[in-house]
Amino acid sequence: MGYIRFISTTIVQPTFHNELAQRIELTPWDLQVILLDHIQKGLLFHKPESSTYEQDPITSLTEHLKRSLSLTLDIFYPLAGRLAITENEDDNTTSFSVDCNGAGAEFVHAVADGVTVADILDSVLVPDDIVHSFFLMNGFLNYEGSGSKPLLAVQITELVDGIFIGCTMNHSVVDGSSFWHFFNTWSEISRRVSTNCGKILQPPPAFGRDFLNGMIDLPVRLPIFQNKIPKIRFSAPLLQQRVFHFSKQKIAQLKAKANAEMGTTRISSLQALLAHLWVSVTRNQHLETDQETQYKVLVGMRQRLQPPLPDEYLGNAVLFGIVTSTVGELLERGLGWAAWEMNKTISSQTEQDVRKLLEGWIKDPKVPKLDGLASNSLLTGSSPRFNVFGNDFGWGRPLAVRSGVGNKFDGKLTVFPGAEDGSIDFEACLLPQTLQALAHDAEFTASLAA
Repeated sequence: MGYIRFISTTIVQPTFHNELAQRIELTPWDLQVILLDHIQKGLLFHKPESSTYEQDPITSLTEHLKRSLSLTLDIFYPLAGRLAITENEDDNTTSFSVDCNGAGAEFVHAVADGVTVADILDSVLVPDDIVHSFFLMNGFLNYEGSGSKPLLAVQITELVDGIFIGCTMNHSVVDGSSFWHFFNTWSEISRRVSTNCGKILQPPPAFGRDFLNGMIDLPVRLPIFQNKIPKIRFSAPLLQQRVFHFSKQKIAQLKAKANAEMGTTRISSLQALLAHLWVSVTRNQHLETDQETQYKVLVGMRQRLQPPLPDEYLGNAVLFGIVTSTVGELLERGLGWAAWEMNKTISSQTEQDVRKLLEGWIKDPKVPKLDGLASNSLLTGSSPRFNVFGNDFGWGRPLAVRSGVGNKFDGKLTVFPGAEDGSIDFEACLLPQTLQALAHDAEFTASLAA
């Protein structure tokens, strides 16, 4: 962390605190990630021109971002609150909620001495020692976000020729959709404050938990929660990360191949690409042929409920879709079969699955830990549908998106939209030997954008 010099730390509160909604109960979806890490995603920008923010562009920029963040917290006021933990002595259970008390988000201004935009973008491997220092609250699990710990922590890091805006959010309060909805709203407010434009176009978040009526009662009570907390924190082996870029044309070729192999047209571009990565990574892990391998995909459930949840719902609304195979079967059957298995698994996630999961979870709450997710599997987080490159804060589009150290293990593949329309990027977190083998795999490298 020697790159980072901290300049200031501020608590940013909503400009106009909303006194109406004081508590938001966490749902089983939220509680399933209570023992995992926070979400950490950030955007890299060129440094604004000196004329953009008066004589002292960086100081003026940070003050501008604080002001626009405060205005954003008027809308996303739960993120200015704190996690509330209630110990129910009558049955030895624990309940979690968001106390919308307006306590504020943490805002840090830092400088990465000597670090340039090229140091981030031109490196074959993600320079983790630099990028991970752009985020706050490293190593904190979501349940620890209580008391004085903020639900949202923002670090603005000044590079020699750039700015990195890194956000850390409590995953028990937001999922990826909620995270980027907040980012999109903040950037629009920032841009409109800069240009004195009027009403923002981003729709407000929805906080209601009414969709759970008839399924479960709130607050949820977790039995003997203290016994579920890991005594020893998960420690991943030495890992490296690399961003693989797939062009729209290459993705279309993979989709066409997968559909042709299975005699269908139902395999999507993303499913074909996930299958391609599963086969390619597994081929280069050099596992035993009878060993089991899994691909875990987070399936968004907002539009699968009846009636659908609004896209702007603030909270977690995903299920795990798990595809299982032996290494030998996966490598023998190849792209089309793997993609079709993913298609069937994702398509089968219905409202009935949601009800079954929620009702079953209440009877037997299972709270995963990171070491359980990391057991001999690939897992894809995030989505290429998130609006990442539309986040213009007032001085231009971002150059790249990067993630922090949270929830990283061997096999974590984070998917983002690419900078070009229709392209997709994967931030692959793997063992060094697997990444090196992938780099020399002619079949895999042929699928990458030139």
